[in-house]
Amino acid sequence: MEVSLSFEVSSSKDLSIMVDQLRASTTITVALEKFKKVIPTFTPEQAIEMSKKHNGVLAGERNGMKIEDFEIGNSPVDINNYTTKKKVLILTTSNGTRILKDMTAKTILIGGLINAKAVAEAAVEKATSHIDLVMAGWKGNFTIEDYLACGEILYQINRIKQRKNLNIEFSEYSQSAILASRDEFALIEHILNSGSANRLEKLGLSRDTDFCLKKNISNNVGIYNQDVIKPYIPKQ
Repeated sequence: MEVSLSFEVSSSKDLSIMVDQLRASTTITVALEKFKKVIPTFTPEQAIEMSKKHNGVLAGERNGMKIEDFEIGNSPVDINNYTTKKKVLILTTSNGTRILKDMTAKTILIGGLINAKAVAEAAVEKATSHIDLVMAGWKGNFTIEDYLACGEILYQINRIKQRKNLNIEFSEYSQSAILASRDEFALIEHILNSGSANRLEKLGLSRDTDFCLKKNISNNVGIYNQDVIKPYIPKQ
């Protein structure tokens, strides 16, 4: 099996993992604790239409800020603290949901630091030939937090490879991400000092950055299929 790392566009037709570390991957993973499904949309207008259709909670941001008249922003902390009887979350973000729109792999998973181990296990279980991790970035630009989060997921895939003695080959780009993610102090420092974290700090949302740094605290893995994200159910 081949494992690779890409930016914005996946090179796999088999299985892709979308990684938007600050904050969509974390938001979606947390949301699956409270909602039966998350529907990603690509414009605020589409989100409003879907919310009416599905009686869903409206969540989203543009340039990091909560969209006016939406109930929640793209905030894992706010969603974690949110109380509702509604079962559907409608989410639109600047980067993560945009990347999902263009993915064409047979299986698409959502991953980040919060569920790195769980998404690695799901990917190895589900893939047949090629796992590609796709960094969402920020408005077409590389972001260090996505790269380091991918490194943690790749590290977990490598651990599965070693434990189960699997035939998995990592691209050199993937290997470099694993190496970069192994220094825990440096990982935290570089994410906290990233452009994305600085933008969130200016908006008073540093609490979201801190929450997104939590590693392997969730077993939830979102699987995107037919325009909807639901929890991945492992094989028994």
